[in-house]
Amino acid sequence: MRSTPPVVDRATWQAVRDELLIREKAHTREGDAIAAARRRLPMVEVDPAIPVVGPDGPVPFLSLFQGRDELVVYQHMWYDGAPHQGQCEGCTNAVWHLRDAVYLNARGVSFAVVTTGSWPEVAAFTEFMGYTQPWYSVRDAPPPVGGEMGYLSCFLRSGDRVFLTYSTTGRGNEVTNPTFALLDMTVYGRGEAWQDNPDGRAADQDPCWYWRIDGNGDPTWGPTGRPAPQWSRPGVTAETTLGRDGHCH
Repeated sequence: MRSTPPVVDRATWQAVRDELLIREKAHTREGDAIAAARRRLPMVEVDPAIPVVGPDGPVPFLSLFQGRDELVVYQHMWYDGAPHQGQCEGCTNAVWHLRDAVYLNARGVSFAVVTTGSWPEVAAFTEFMGYTQPWYSVRDAPPPVGGEMGYLSCFLRSGDRVFLTYSTTGRGNEVTNPTFALLDMTVYGRGEAWQDNPDGRAADQDPCWYWRIDGNGDPTWGPTGRPAPQWSRPGVTAETTLGRDGHCH
């Protein structure tokens, strides 16, 4: 059994909680200041006619704005020829949490997912996952529309001109995923080895361990694992191959 926090009376707990709240508020204000600096970044013009491929065939990148002035794009990693369970678990984690962009749309912001996979493979994957977001293949598109994936990028439209305003990757992509923030509020956190834990409260799992599980819900990077949400898809059965190399991007 893992160690637990010490037990105290409510008044003692509240006093310590209030001390932490001071730091939390400072963290929030610093986040606001960083967001303000982000809004003051310069921007880079992007060719609006770059072709991307969706369910209606090739369309210009400009069409992803859907007539709105702003666009957020998640750039999903892809393994050519891999089965559904072999696609990127990190990107699955991000995109699964962004299944509905209604609140972005209400603020005048469109959302789309792009990937370097060929459209037939992408279409089959999105149907299997039950995704309703707009997805596009950017297999032959130049950066920043195509190229290296695993990024969250923001674009601005001014008439028929398009500009890249911001891009992030790695833990910067965690903004898509409220699960991480909720886990960070709990006693055991994410259960990953990099965490700073109290003595006796070990967290010895590799980063991302719970992103891929087997049919029993046990974490595994072996061939019987799938990205966690795939087990909820109709007709899913145990697998014996990932169909690709590498994991946890």
